[in-house]
Amino acid sequence: MKNIKIVAFVLTLVLIVISSKDVNAQIFDSLDSSPHDIAYFKTNKTTPQVKVVYGRPIAKDTQVFGTQIPFGKVWGTGSNEATEIKFYQDTMFGNKFVKAGVYVLYTIPKENYWTIILNSKTDTYGAHFYNPENNIAQIEVPATKGEMVNYFSIAFSVKNYGSQMVLAWAKTRVKVPLYTEQSLITRI
Repeated sequence: MKNIKIVAFVLTLVLIVISSKDVNAQIFDSLDSSPHDIAYFKTNKTTPQVKVVYGRPIAKDTQVFGTQIPFGKVWGTGSNEATEIKFYQDTMFGNKFVKAGVYVLYTIPKENYWTIILNSKTDTYGAHFYNPENNIAQIEVPATKGEMVNYFSIAFSVKNYGSQMVLAWAKTRVKVPLYTEQSLITRI
């Protein structure tokens, strides 16, 4: 009798484990195919100067801009919720002075250059609610070619005069110059 109870208990545990695995698997069936990522620019290991939260869509081909993302139209600079950028201190965004704060990063891709826009209306979805009346800075930067990157990516590179926020997708690269008082002081 004791052996029957032990076997019944073990079988019950096995059934619970198997059924809970199926339940958990169902919860994740519709994961976002373009998950969000965070890129930080830090002058040292602990102090961020810039944080960018963005969606990472996948390239459908080696040519994304002009096809998957049309030229000349406002883009939310990623997928899903519009890309947000946080400046932890006042920053020169290209040649535009921007106060510390959180903004949405919109872009208008063109074949040879992009318009990069900072907008004060946060918590928006893509470029669906873009309103140019909320723009606080707008600059133009060249578009160049690079190695193939399948997922839209944002990273930072340090230069002698400041830093660059690099937008990369497929074979396109766009480098946005960023300067802070701290980055200028630490590079001198």
